[in-house]
Amino acid sequence: MEMKFTVAPEPDAFTEERGRLLFAGETEFVKGVVAMDGLPPADRLEVCFAGRSNVGKSTLINALTGTKALARASNTPGRTQEINFFTAGDDHYLVDLPGYGYANAPLAVVEKWQRLLKQYLSGRQTLRRAFVLVDARHGIKKVDDEIMSLLDSSAVAFQVVLTKADKVKEVEREKVIDQVRGALAKHPAAYPEIVVTSSEKGWGIPTLRAIIVSLD
Repeated sequence: MEMKFTVAPEPDAFTEERGRLLFAGETEFVKGVVAMDGLPPADRLEVCFAGRSNVGKSTLINALTGTKALARASNTPGRTQEINFFTAGDDHYLVDLPGYGYANAPLAVVEKWQRLLKQYLSGRQTLRRAFVLVDARHGIKKVDDEIMSLLDSSAVAFQVVLTKADKVKEVEREKVIDQVRGALAKHPAAYPEIVVTSSEKGWGIPTLRAIIVSLD
C-alpha cells in the first residue's frame, strides 16, 4: 500500500501543553561526542536532528528549547564535528548530529563523521526518531536522500522537518512539499507526516514539541 505523506496537523491543547512543559525547564548541554565510547548512558528517550550544513538546525533546536544559544549556529559548513547531547526535561535527550553536505572538509574527516554516524544510528537503542531537516527553499537534495537511506538501513524511523518555510511563498512551498512527498515514498523508514516550520516566525514549533513528547 502506498504511503500518504501529509503535513503534520497542529496538536490538541493537551498535547501541546505537554510539549510546552517538556521544553519549559532548563535545557542543558551534556557533552560533544567524537567516538562511540564517549556516548552518555542510554537512560533517556532520545531524538536526533540531522540536516545539511546551514539548513537551520541549530536555530531550530534553539527555538524548540526557547533559548538563544543552546546549539551554536555557525556560518561555516561542517563546523559541528561532534554528536552533541542536550537534556530536555528529566527523561529526554536532544541529539544534534554533524551537518552534512559540506564540500570543504577533508575527506578523512568526512569519512570519520560518517562512520561515527552509522555506528550511533545503528547502535542506540533509546533513539526513538530522527528528524531530517530540509530547507523549504530547496527541497530534498541528493545528500538528504543519502542520509535517509542510511536511516532506512539502520531501521531508525525518521520524519522530515521543513525549515525556513517563511522564506518561500505558499505556492512554492506546496511545490516543495510535493517534491518531498515523492522522495519520501522510496524510504521505508519515513514517518508519514511532514512538519513545516519557521524558527523565526515560530511556525510548527508547538507541533514538533508535541510529537517529541508523544514518543515512547
